[in-house]
Amino acid sequence: MHKVWIEVALNGAWSRKLQPRIPDTVEAIVADGIACARAGAAIVHTHAYRDGRHVFDWQVYARIIEGIRAEIDVPVYPSYPAAEPGMTAEQRFAHVEALAERGLLEFAVVDPGSVNFTTAITTAEAKPAFTYLNPEGHVRYALAFAARRGLPPAYAIYEPGFTRAGAALARAAGVKTPMYRFMFSQSFAFGFPPKPYALAAHVALLQELDASAPWMIAGLSVDVRPLIGETVARGGHVRVGLEDAPLGTQTGNVAWVEEAVRLVREAGGEPATAADVRAALH
Repeated sequence: MHKVWIEVALNGAWSRKLQPRIPDTVEAIVADGIACARAGAAIVHTHAYRDGRHVFDWQVYARIIEGIRAEIDVPVYPSYPAAEPGMTAEQRFAHVEALAERGLLEFAVVDPGSVNFTTAITTAEAKPAFTYLNPEGHVRYALAFAARRGLPPAYAIYEPGFTRAGAALARAAGVKTPMYRFMFSQSFAFGFPPKPYALAAHVALLQELDASAPWMIAGLSVDVRPLIGETVARGGHVRVGLEDAPLGTQTGNVAWVEEAVRLVREAGGEPATAADVRAALH
């Protein structure tokens, strides 16, 4: 039986204005992460918040990771900021490296490309969309760090070209096999909508480039539940949670995880444990 990794993305950088049910204090993030792991999530992804403010402080992340793992030992991994003018790779990944120094990091987070967050419905008068920048120099820096630490990279694949670039750069850096998250959206115009043809295209490309690499469905402002059955059938994994869910949803993280568990089992899979994930990646 296929062991399906269920990852929960607890919050993202949305703020409660856009996603009102996100946990946005250390205490709330820890409690939600524990509850989701007990409900069936084998991986927890979170952004760090201090009293409602989004931060990239390794000490805040350490409190979150240690707080969750003290109750249930699952991999918990952070985010990192988009590149800003003048920001160095060392500055962007300083908190990630600090967490690794303390034995709190199990994946090396890096996204192998840049993308515009153009909305799927826009107007001529609309403010230009945010550009999520990942210069290649920064990607190479993060992959070199991953190679030194023996950590598998965790990629978010917003466009098919991210898979091609990510595979090529991973080979060049000599890192462990990356994990690829195919990012779908209904609200944003990057990549593909959550359709079966799109999943098939992503999987076919990855099979051509690195057939042994683990992959999962994920996204931003999207409901991936209709793709879970086919994902299980194709040997993939699943991410759900309030970072990925349609904006404004009233469904909390635990309910998203419980629904993913149900759908995985209905499709003939079995939710993986944290031990299953660690054994596969290391």
